[in-house]
Amino acid sequence: MGQMSNDAIQLRSVSRRYGAGGGAVTALDQVSLAFPRGTFTAVMGPSGSGKSTLLQCAAGLDRPTSGSVTVGDTELTKLSETKLTLLRRDRIGFVFQAFNLLPSLTAEQNVALPLRLAGRRPRKTEVREVLAQVGLGDRAGHRPTEMSGGQQQRVALARALITRPDVLFGDEPTGALDSQTSREVLTLLRGMVDSEGQTVIMVTHDPVAASYADRVVFLVDGRVNGELIGASAEDIAARMTKLEAAPC
Repeated sequence: MGQMSNDAIQLRSVSRRYGAGGGAVTALDQVSLAFPRGTFTAVMGPSGSGKSTLLQCAAGLDRPTSGSVTVGDTELTKLSETKLTLLRRDRIGFVFQAFNLLPSLTAEQNVALPLRLAGRRPRKTEVREVLAQVGLGDRAGHRPTEMSGGQQQRVALARALITRPDVLFGDEPTGALDSQTSREVLTLLRGMVDSEGQTVIMVTHDPVAASYADRVVFLVDGRVNGELIGASAEDIAARMTKLEAAPC
């Protein structure tokens, strides 16, 4: 058995095209990227640059037209639909802008759902533990309507973390939150990376959110257009302004 890669996810020459013939659209064009374990990466770019497609291909929600995606030492492109579903369930966590909680279930029941779907009987202690981890240990019995937007997003985060995923993906996870609540959720994500070695990959349009990441990868027209390491919100905003102003 070879040594396990230090990368949680690797994309090699990944392209994703939709449609055929003259109407075909290339959402990703020969993208090669590595996401090291225990790091926080933000993905940014102008509208239509391929950010969400990148996230979906990296998380195994969409298959690339060409190229390969590897999670740990497993190449996704070679997996059957069934094996891909199992891998996503066991090793990938996903948080969206819309919290996607079931309104009739309590916080505790929402968090336990991925385990139930996997045919596992959730232990009350593990569910309470992950709720405490996101600062909601005292809200286990509350339903989504009894919680603020920030609390609902933290329940969604706990639900994504209950399976102890290798990688946590966020698609604009703070997009629906006010700036104070957004900061709380980002601080939580940052803490998980620093204290627990969680790998986080987040698409965002917000330079302040991106400044919480170790590095920011920029996409333009489906291609990687450089990155910034440990950058301030101001530097990230300046880079984005430049990209958006660039002639097509």
